[in-house]
Amino acid sequence: MAIAYFFCSFLISFVFCLLLLRSASLHGHLSGDNDADRVQKFHVGTVPRIGGLAILGAVLLVLPLMVWLEPEPGQWRSAAIIWGAALPCFAGGFAEDLLKRGLIKTRLLCMAGSAALLFYGCHVAITRLDLPLLDQVLQSLGWFSFALTLFAVVGLINAVNFIDGYNGLAVAVSLIMLGSLSYVAVQVGDRTVVILAMTLIGAGLGFLLWNWPRGLIFLGDGGAYLFGFSIAALVIMLIQRHAHISAWYAAVLLIYPVMETLFSIHRRLWRRHHPGLPDAAHLHQLIYKRMMRWAVGSSEPRHRKMRNSMTSPYLWLLSSIGVIPATLFWSNTAALQFSVLGFVCFYIWLYRSIVRFRSPRWMVYRRPAYLIEKDEA
Repeated sequence: MAIAYFFCSFLISFVFCLLLLRSASLHGHLSGDNDADRVQKFHVGTVPRIGGLAILGAVLLVLPLMVWLEPEPGQWRSAAIIWGAALPCFAGGFAEDLLKRGLIKTRLLCMAGSAALLFYGCHVAITRLDLPLLDQVLQSLGWFSFALTLFAVVGLINAVNFIDGYNGLAVAVSLIMLGSLSYVAVQVGDRTVVILAMTLIGAGLGFLLWNWPRGLIFLGDGGAYLFGFSIAALVIMLIQRHAHISAWYAAVLLIYPVMETLFSIHRRLWRRHHPGLPDAAHLHQLIYKRMMRWAVGSSEPRHRKMRNSMTSPYLWLLSSIGVIPATLFWSNTAALQFSVLGFVCFYIWLYRSIVRFRSPRWMVYRRPAYLIEKDEA
């Protein structure tokens, strides 16, 4: 039955995006991302940045199908509660998409509200880390479990938003992680997580076809927050409900967006910059500026759009370096810990190499000769 939710959410999301694009003349003055000169903007022209509305619409409209198909009410009720808990953080991000303002305090409050609803309304909490001393504290102090859950959920919401900078980047990385969650949930027989993950995958894929490579619509902060919250909720739920899944599975699964966030904060503090202010030194931005800018044509709009889209697959691969071992060794704590160490070392080496203009040869994109001749003609 999970495949039915996938196709249904895919179709709804795809059609929803089409309607948003067709009606852009009506809402473009509010939804359009027309400030392409800011430090983290690399698109061309005005593009609607409310693609998250299509994702949310898809997962909510699939709920009646769950009520009809699921023999146990607990399945669709769990989905309804989790999507309901996601609404505050989505609303905070969606407000930023429309107002074009960084409502830092408001969005953090909305994220914290969603995390609190997840903890108290859905009873989804971090109850173990597979670290003996901390696990004893978590089991004996409920407030500590709540604080850690709040920190983790808000942190991942921001982490997914951190990597949302190029066509297809944040949504495809989210789909890769959701694919792993679906696989592990199937292995342990957790139908609820499978249903929720497959529904999100379908909704994300329906949006992705409009977002990559043409960049016709953007995910926006609302969409990034929705994916970040949903992935956090599902991975915490999966580990909480199944003792034989290592808690380090979450660390390896989420290592790319988390590492990008932590490294960015460290970099800004090292340079004595405010950690909350945007900059243009993320890994995906370095790949764009140091590799794709020189490899793909001129400053013409079509070349800029191509560079934007060709940046994302590099990060899809980087994310997979974490997701693949997480999926293979989801119950092996030692292997997962080694994977975390390996990814951190690889990330730092890669970042330093690109900064020093010593990018690995296998990463350098070279345009085919016939395309160069076509552009010159």
